[in-house]
Amino acid sequence: MFLICGLGNPGKEYINTRHNIGFNLIDKLSSFYNFLPFKKDSKKEIFKGKINHNICLLMKPLNFMNLSGQPIQEIINFYKIEKEKLYIIHDDLDLELGKVKLKFGGGNGGHNGLYNIDEMIGNNYNRIRIGIDHPGTKSLVSNYVLNKFTKDEMVIVQKRLDEITKNFDIVFSDPSLFLTRLVESN
Repeated sequence: MFLICGLGNPGKEYINTRHNIGFNLIDKLSSFYNFLPFKKDSKKEIFKGKINHNICLLMKPLNFMNLSGQPIQEIINFYKIEKEKLYIIHDDLDLELGKVKLKFGGGNGGHNGLYNIDEMIGNNYNRIRIGIDHPGTKSLVSNYVLNKFTKDEMVIVQKRLDEITKNFDIVFSDPSLFLTRLVESN
């Protein structure tokens, strides 16, 4: 079983903000692959289904970005999911808008959601990093990630999320091909 977790913040005020790009992709994956609602409580929302014959849980931690680690830890422990089968989808300030990178393990790059996950379960898991650009200076980052995408940015983001969704079935078996297909679709 795979756990695919998109990071974001709960609440209407955070819909389509840069920090919530992980939630946006979970919504697209859930719809495209016909996942069904599985569990929802104050800490998490989970959908269950299959992607290319692989049983998967799609998850949105609902206790805010900086506390994402606890519900993830609970789910991987309860379902005995190996960390190699955990995929965290998150925004990345250091990548240009819409650029996607895959990575296993490593540091948190100053991302507070990843920092909390690393504290709870360690850092040996897969990351799907989606670029949101950088505002220019560190002092602008906190407000920047909580702001909504502009109309033009949203066009780019939606197109990229659609491409990721359509090709997601190969992320488990051939990560290089997954990235190649995303590059070819540009």
